[in-house]
Amino acid sequence: MTILKVDTISGIGTEGPVFEGDIDFTSQNFLTLPKGDTIQRGRGRGFYMLGYNGTPAAGPSARIDYINIQSQGNSIRFGDLTTNRYTLGSGANSTRGLFCGGYQEGLSPDTDVNAIEFITIATEGNAADFGDRTVVGRQPAAASNDTRCVMASGFTPAGYQNTIDKVEFATTGNATDYGDLSSKRASMCMSCNSTTRGIFNGGYAPSPLTAFINTMEFITFASTGDAVNFGDLTAAAGSTPAGTAGNGTRGLIGLGYVAPARTNSIDFCTIATTGDAADFGDLTAIGQNYGSCSNSTRGVFLGRNDPKTNIIDFVTIATTGNASDFGDVSVAESALGAAGSDSHGGLAE
Repeated sequence: MTILKVDTISGIGTEGPVFEGDIDFTSQNFLTLPKGDTIQRGRGRGFYMLGYNGTPAAGPSARIDYINIQSQGNSIRFGDLTTNRYTLGSGANSTRGLFCGGYQEGLSPDTDVNAIEFITIATEGNAADFGDRTVVGRQPAAASNDTRCVMASGFTPAGYQNTIDKVEFATTGNATDYGDLSSKRASMCMSCNSTTRGIFNGGYAPSPLTAFINTMEFITFASTGDAVNFGDLTAAAGSTPAGTAGNGTRGLIGLGYVAPARTNSIDFCTIATTGDAADFGDLTAIGQNYGSCSNSTRGVFLGRNDPKTNIIDFVTIATTGNASDFGDVSVAESALGAAGSDSHGGLAE
Protein backbone atom coordinates (compact mmCIF):
# COMPACT_ATOMS: atom_id res chain seq x y z
CA MET A 1 0.00 0.00 0.00
CA THR A 2 1.20 3.51 -0.81
CA ILE A 3 0.30 6.39 1.53
CA LEU A 4 0.48 9.76 -0.18
CA LYS A 5 0.77 12.93 1.94
CA VAL A 6 1.75 16.02 -0.01
CA ASP A 7 0.95 19.72 -0.13
CA THR A 8 1.61 20.10 -3.84
CA ILE A 9 2.58 17.88 -6.75
CA SER A 10 4.81 19.16 -9.52
CA GLY A 11 5.26 17.54 -12.93
CA ILE A 12 8.18 15.27 -13.49
CA GLY A 13 9.71 15.97 -16.89
CA THR A 14 7.03 15.96 -19.56
CA GLU A 15 5.08 12.94 -18.40
CA GLY A 16 3.82 14.30 -15.05
CA PRO A 17 3.87 12.47 -11.70
CA VAL A 18 3.78 8.69 -11.80
CA PHE A 19 2.74 6.49 -8.83
CA GLU A 20 3.21 2.75 -8.55
CA GLY A 21 1.23 0.40 -6.30
CA ASP A 22 -2.20 0.86 -4.70
CA ILE A 23 -3.09 4.33 -3.50
CA ASP A 24 -5.43 4.88 -0.52
CA PHE A 25 -7.28 8.18 -0.45
CA THR A 26 -8.90 9.60 2.70
CA SER A 27 -10.75 12.91 2.84
CA GLN A 28 -12.32 14.73 5.77
CA ASN A 29 -14.36 16.85 3.34
CA PHE A 30 -16.45 14.11 1.64
CA LEU A 31 -14.46 14.38 -1.55
CA THR A 32 -14.69 11.42 -3.94
CA LEU A 33 -12.16 10.86 -6.69
CA PRO A 34 -13.72 10.59 -10.18
CA LYS A 35 -14.07 7.09 -11.59
CA GLY A 36 -13.50 5.84 -15.12
CA ASP A 37 -11.55 7.49 -17.91
CA THR A 38 -12.19 11.03 -19.12
CA ILE A 39 -14.66 9.89 -21.76
CA GLN A 40 -16.77 7.97 -19.25
CA ARG A 41 -16.77 10.89 -16.78
CA GLY A 42 -18.20 13.18 -19.46
CA ARG A 43 -21.21 10.99 -20.19
CA GLY A 44 -24.83 11.52 -19.17
CA ARG A 45 -26.26 13.27 -22.23
CA GLY A 46 -29.58 12.30 -23.78
CA PHE A 47 -30.63 13.32 -27.29
CA TYR A 48 -34.08 13.60 -28.86
CA MET A 49 -35.03 13.95 -32.52
CA LEU A 50 -38.33 15.83 -32.27
CA GLY A 51 -40.16 14.09 -35.14
CA TYR A 52 -43.49 15.81 -35.73
CA ASN A 53 -43.45 19.15 -33.94
CA GLY A 54 -44.86 22.63 -33.70
CA THR A 55 -48.40 23.45 -34.73
CA PRO A 56 -50.17 20.94 -36.97
CA ALA A 57 -49.26 23.09 -39.97
CA ALA A 58 -45.55 22.90 -39.13
CA GLY A 59 -45.39 19.18 -39.79
CA PRO A 60 -42.30 16.98 -39.58
CA SER A 61 -38.98 18.36 -38.45
CA ALA A 62 -35.28 17.57 -38.71
CA ARG A 63 -34.53 19.11 -35.31
CA ILE A 64 -32.46 17.31 -32.65
CA ASP A 65 -32.32 18.49 -29.01
CA TYR A 66 -30.30 17.28 -26.03
CA ILE A 67 -30.70 17.10 -22.25
CA ASN A 68 -28.41 16.39 -19.31
CA ILE A 69 -30.06 13.37 -17.72
CA GLN A 70 -28.60 13.79 -14.23
CA SER A 71 -30.12 17.28 -13.91
CA GLN A 72 -33.65 18.46 -14.65
CA GLY A 73 -34.38 21.17 -17.19
CA ASN A 74 -35.60 21.96 -20.68
CA SER A 75 -34.06 20.47 -23.81
CA ILE A 76 -31.50 22.46 -25.82
CA ARG A 77 -30.92 22.63 -29.58
CA PHE A 78 -28.33 20.10 -30.77
CA GLY A 79 -28.56 20.20 -34.57
CA ASP A 80 -30.56 18.67 -37.43
CA LEU A 81 -30.99 15.51 -39.45
CA THR A 82 -30.31 15.84 -43.18
CA THR A 83 -34.06 15.66 -43.94
CA ASN A 84 -37.37 16.05 -42.11
CA ARG A 85 -38.44 12.65 -40.73
CA TYR A 86 -40.65 11.08 -38.09
CA THR A 87 -41.59 7.60 -36.79
CA LEU A 88 -37.94 6.56 -36.78
CA GLY A 89 -35.84 4.45 -34.42
CA SER A 90 -32.63 5.21 -32.59
CA GLY A 91 -29.73 3.53 -30.82
CA ALA A 92 -26.48 4.74 -29.28
CA ASN A 93 -23.17 3.78 -27.79
CA SER A 94 -21.05 5.98 -25.55
CA THR A 95 -19.97 8.24 -28.41
CA ARG A 96 -22.41 7.98 -31.35
CA GLY A 97 -26.17 8.23 -31.68
CA LEU A 98 -27.92 6.63 -34.67
CA PHE A 99 -31.30 7.41 -36.27
CA CYS A 100 -32.76 4.74 -38.56
CA GLY A 101 -35.66 4.43 -40.97
CA GLY A 102 -38.78 6.52 -40.68
CA TYR A 103 -41.13 8.45 -42.92
CA GLN A 104 -39.60 11.36 -44.78
CA GLU A 105 -41.40 14.54 -45.76
CA GLY A 106 -40.04 17.68 -47.34
CA LEU A 107 -38.67 16.07 -50.48
CA SER A 108 -40.59 14.83 -53.48
CA PRO A 109 -42.00 12.27 -53.22
CA ASP A 110 -42.66 11.80 -49.51
CA THR A 111 -41.70 8.24 -48.68
CA ASP A 112 -40.62 5.60 -46.19
CA VAL A 113 -36.83 5.39 -46.00
CA ASN A 114 -34.04 3.04 -44.94
CA ALA A 115 -31.52 5.80 -44.20
CA ILE A 116 -29.29 5.65 -41.11
CA GLU A 117 -27.71 8.90 -39.85
CA PHE A 118 -25.39 9.52 -36.92
CA ILE A 119 -24.37 12.24 -34.49
CA THR A 120 -21.40 12.53 -32.16
CA ILE A 121 -23.21 12.86 -28.83
CA ALA A 122 -20.61 14.91 -26.95
CA THR A 123 -20.56 17.73 -29.52
CA GLU A 124 -23.53 19.62 -30.94
CA GLY A 125 -23.92 19.62 -34.71
CA ASN A 126 -25.90 18.21 -37.60
CA ALA A 127 -26.25 14.51 -38.35
CA ALA A 128 -24.31 12.85 -41.16
CA ASP A 129 -24.98 9.83 -43.36
CA PHE A 130 -24.04 6.48 -41.81
CA GLY A 131 -25.48 4.00 -44.34
CA ASP A 132 -28.75 2.20 -45.06
CA ARG A 133 -30.86 -0.50 -43.41
CA THR A 134 -31.50 -3.71 -45.34
CA VAL A 135 -35.23 -2.84 -45.37
CA VAL A 136 -37.26 0.32 -45.90
CA GLY A 137 -39.82 1.32 -43.28
CA ARG A 138 -41.16 3.54 -40.54
CA GLN A 139 -41.65 2.65 -36.86
CA PRO A 140 -38.60 0.40 -36.36
CA ALA A 141 -37.12 -0.34 -32.94
CA ALA A 142 -33.42 -0.41 -32.07
CA ALA A 143 -31.34 -1.84 -29.22
CA SER A 144 -27.62 -1.32 -28.73
CA ASN A 145 -24.54 -1.96 -26.68
CA ASP A 146 -21.19 -0.20 -26.99
CA THR A 147 -20.24 -1.90 -30.27
CA ARG A 148 -23.41 -2.86 -32.12
CA CYS A 149 -26.84 -1.39 -32.95
CA VAL A 150 -29.53 -3.97 -33.78
CA MET A 151 -32.64 -2.67 -35.59
CA ALA A 152 -35.91 -4.56 -35.92
CA SER A 153 -39.08 -4.49 -38.03
CA GLY A 154 -40.76 -1.64 -39.83
CA PHE A 155 -43.88 -0.77 -41.81
CA THR A 156 -44.58 0.49 -45.30
CA PRO A 157 -47.88 0.61 -47.20
CA ALA A 158 -46.66 -2.57 -48.90
CA GLY A 159 -46.65 -4.45 -45.60
CA TYR A 160 -45.07 -5.19 -42.23
CA GLN A 161 -41.64 -6.71 -41.64
CA ASN A 162 -39.99 -9.01 -39.12
CA THR A 163 -36.44 -8.31 -40.34
CA ILE A 164 -33.65 -7.68 -37.83
CA ASP A 165 -30.44 -6.09 -39.12
CA LYS A 166 -27.33 -4.61 -37.52
CA VAL A 167 -24.52 -2.11 -37.86
CA GLU A 168 -21.25 -1.64 -35.98
CA PHE A 169 -20.90 1.81 -34.41
CA ALA A 170 -17.19 2.19 -35.10
CA THR A 171 -17.50 2.06 -38.88
CA THR A 172 -20.04 3.71 -41.15
CA GLY A 173 -21.68 1.52 -43.78
CA ASN A 174 -24.84 -0.35 -44.67
CA ALA A 175 -26.56 -2.72 -42.26
CA THR A 176 -26.30 -6.48 -42.64
CA ASP A 177 -28.79 -9.20 -41.79
CA TYR A 178 -29.03 -10.32 -38.16
CA GLY A 179 -32.12 -12.57 -38.06
CA ASP A 180 -35.90 -12.25 -37.65
CA LEU A 181 -38.55 -11.51 -35.08
CA SER A 182 -41.11 -14.28 -34.54
CA SER A 183 -43.79 -12.28 -36.39
CA LYS A 184 -44.21 -9.27 -38.66
CA ARG A 185 -45.00 -6.13 -36.70
CA ALA A 186 -44.10 -2.47 -36.21
CA SER A 187 -44.45 0.37 -33.73
CA MET A 188 -43.15 -1.74 -30.87
CA CYS A 189 -42.96 -0.41 -27.34
CA MET A 190 -39.52 0.98 -26.58
CA SER A 191 -36.65 -1.48 -26.49
CA CYS A 192 -34.39 -2.04 -23.49
CA ASN A 193 -30.96 -3.57 -23.18
CA SER A 194 -28.02 -4.70 -21.08
CA THR A 195 -24.47 -5.05 -22.37
CA THR A 196 -25.35 -8.53 -23.64
CA ARG A 197 -29.09 -8.52 -24.45
CA GLY A 198 -31.56 -6.36 -26.39
CA ILE A 199 -35.31 -6.78 -25.82
CA PHE A 200 -38.07 -5.84 -28.31
CA ASN A 201 -41.52 -5.39 -26.84
CA GLY A 202 -45.12 -5.45 -28.07
CA GLY A 203 -46.19 -3.67 -31.24
CA TYR A 204 -48.98 -4.24 -33.70
CA ALA A 205 -49.33 -6.91 -36.34
CA PRO A 206 -50.83 -6.67 -39.85
CA SER A 207 -54.06 -8.64 -39.50
CA PRO A 208 -55.84 -6.45 -38.64
CA LEU A 209 -53.95 -3.18 -38.14
CA THR A 210 -55.18 -2.86 -34.56
CA ALA A 211 -54.02 -6.33 -33.52
CA PHE A 212 -51.64 -5.23 -30.77
CA ILE A 213 -49.54 -7.93 -29.11
CA ASN A 214 -47.87 -8.35 -25.71
CA THR A 215 -44.91 -10.45 -26.86
CA MET A 216 -41.41 -9.66 -25.58
CA GLU A 217 -38.45 -11.11 -27.50
CA PHE A 218 -34.69 -10.79 -27.00
CA ILE A 219 -31.48 -11.04 -28.96
CA THR A 220 -27.90 -11.57 -27.79
CA PHE A 221 -25.73 -8.79 -29.20
CA ALA A 222 -22.58 -10.87 -29.67
CA SER A 223 -24.28 -13.42 -31.93
CA THR A 224 -26.64 -13.27 -34.90
CA GLY A 225 -29.87 -15.25 -35.15
CA ASP A 226 -33.62 -15.02 -34.67
CA ALA A 227 -35.12 -13.35 -31.59
CA VAL A 228 -36.13 -15.63 -28.70
CA ASN A 229 -39.20 -15.40 -26.47
CA PHE A 230 -38.59 -13.41 -23.26
CA GLY A 231 -42.08 -13.16 -21.74
CA ASP A 232 -45.17 -10.95 -21.97
CA LEU A 233 -45.99 -7.33 -21.24
CA THR A 234 -48.80 -6.65 -18.76
CA ALA A 235 -51.02 -5.77 -21.75
CA ALA A 236 -50.97 -5.89 -25.54
CA ALA A 237 -49.51 -2.51 -26.44
CA GLY A 238 -47.57 -0.45 -28.96
CA SER A 239 -46.74 2.95 -30.46
CA THR A 240 -43.83 4.11 -28.30
CA PRO A 241 -40.99 2.86 -30.49
CA ALA A 242 -38.28 5.46 -30.06
CA GLY A 243 -35.52 4.97 -27.52
CA THR A 244 -34.26 2.80 -24.71
CA ALA A 245 -34.78 3.25 -20.99
CA GLY A 246 -33.26 1.29 -18.18
CA ASN A 247 -29.94 0.36 -16.66
CA GLY A 248 -28.06 -2.88 -17.21
CA THR A 249 -30.31 -4.69 -14.71
CA ARG A 250 -33.82 -3.35 -15.23
CA GLY A 251 -35.56 -2.34 -18.46
CA LEU A 252 -38.46 0.14 -18.59
CA ILE A 253 -41.19 -0.13 -21.22
CA GLY A 254 -43.72 2.63 -21.82
CA LEU A 255 -46.89 1.00 -23.17
CA GLY A 256 -48.30 3.97 -25.10
CA TYR A 257 -51.47 2.48 -26.50
CA VAL A 258 -53.50 -0.35 -24.98
CA ALA A 259 -56.70 -0.87 -27.01
CA PRO A 260 -59.01 0.90 -27.06
CA ALA A 261 -57.21 3.90 -25.55
CA ARG A 262 -53.86 5.58 -24.95
CA THR A 263 -52.25 5.00 -21.58
CA ASN A 264 -49.60 6.38 -19.25
CA SER A 265 -48.54 2.95 -17.93
CA ILE A 266 -44.89 1.87 -17.60
CA ASP A 267 -43.84 -1.79 -17.32
CA PHE A 268 -40.47 -3.12 -16.21
CA CYS A 269 -38.50 -6.33 -16.62
CA THR A 270 -35.31 -7.82 -15.22
CA ILE A 271 -33.13 -8.13 -18.31
CA ALA A 272 -30.85 -10.99 -17.19
CA THR A 273 -33.75 -13.37 -16.54
CA THR A 274 -36.61 -14.16 -18.89
CA GLY A 275 -40.16 -13.71 -17.59
CA ASP A 276 -43.22 -11.50 -17.79
CA ALA A 277 -43.07 -7.75 -17.22
CA ALA A 278 -44.60 -6.12 -14.14
CA ASP A 279 -46.17 -2.74 -13.49
CA PHE A 280 -43.68 0.05 -12.67
CA GLY A 281 -45.90 3.12 -12.36
CA ASP A 282 -47.40 5.88 -14.52
CA LEU A 283 -46.19 8.82 -16.57
CA THR A 284 -47.56 12.26 -15.65
CA ALA A 285 -49.86 12.31 -18.70
CA ILE A 286 -51.54 9.86 -21.06
CA GLY A 287 -50.15 9.59 -24.57
CA GLN A 288 -48.10 7.60 -27.06
CA ASN A 289 -45.22 8.01 -29.53
CA TYR A 290 -42.70 9.45 -27.08
CA GLY A 291 -38.95 8.96 -26.98
CA SER A 292 -36.96 7.66 -24.04
CA CYS A 293 -33.39 7.64 -22.78
CA SER A 294 -31.59 6.86 -19.54
CA ASN A 295 -28.43 6.78 -17.51
CA SER A 296 -27.71 4.17 -14.83
CA THR A 297 -30.18 5.70 -12.34
CA ARG A 298 -32.81 7.69 -14.21
CA GLY A 299 -35.19 7.01 -17.11
CA VAL A 300 -36.49 9.99 -19.10
CA PHE A 301 -39.53 10.13 -21.43
CA LEU A 302 -39.78 12.98 -23.95
CA GLY A 303 -42.73 14.39 -25.91
CA ARG A 304 -46.10 12.74 -26.46
CA ASN A 305 -48.78 12.30 -29.12
CA ASP A 306 -52.59 12.62 -29.02
CA PRO A 307 -52.41 15.32 -27.96
CA LYS A 308 -48.93 16.43 -28.98
CA THR A 309 -47.07 17.95 -26.07
CA ASN A 310 -43.55 18.94 -24.99
CA ILE A 311 -43.67 17.17 -21.60
CA ILE A 312 -40.49 15.52 -20.30
CA ASP A 313 -40.96 13.05 -17.41
CA PHE A 314 -38.44 11.05 -15.40
CA VAL A 315 -38.41 8.06 -13.06
CA THR A 316 -35.81 6.49 -10.76
CA ILE A 317 -35.08 3.10 -12.32
CA ALA A 318 -34.22 1.21 -9.12
CA THR A 319 -37.55 1.99 -7.44
CA THR A 320 -41.05 1.52 -8.84
CA GLY A 321 -43.38 4.51 -8.77
CA ASN A 322 -44.92 7.29 -10.83
CA ALA A 323 -42.95 9.72 -12.96
CA SER A 324 -42.15 13.33 -12.04
CA ASP A 325 -41.71 16.43 -14.17
CA PHE A 326 -38.23 16.83 -15.70
CA GLY A 327 -38.75 19.90 -17.92
CA ASP A 328 -39.98 20.61 -21.43
CA VAL A 329 -38.90 19.92 -24.98
CA SER A 330 -37.82 23.22 -26.55
CA VAL A 331 -40.67 23.17 -29.10
CA ALA A 332 -44.25 23.40 -27.83
CA GLU A 333 -45.45 20.18 -29.48
CA SER A 334 -43.37 17.09 -30.13
CA ALA A 335 -44.12 13.46 -30.95
CA LEU A 336 -43.15 10.55 -33.21
CA GLY A 337 -39.45 11.27 -32.74
CA ALA A 338 -36.51 9.21 -31.49
CA ALA A 339 -34.31 9.40 -28.39
CA GLY A 340 -31.19 7.82 -26.93
CA SER A 341 -28.21 8.49 -24.67
CA ASP A 342 -24.51 7.87 -24.16
CA SER A 343 -25.10 6.12 -20.80
CA HIS A 344 -28.02 3.68 -21.13
CA GLY A 345 -28.15 0.14 -19.78
CA GLY A 346 -26.42 -1.41 -22.77
CA LEU A 347 -23.18 0.44 -22.07
CA ALA A 348 -20.51 -0.47 -19.54
CA GLU A 349 -19.96 2.16 -16.85
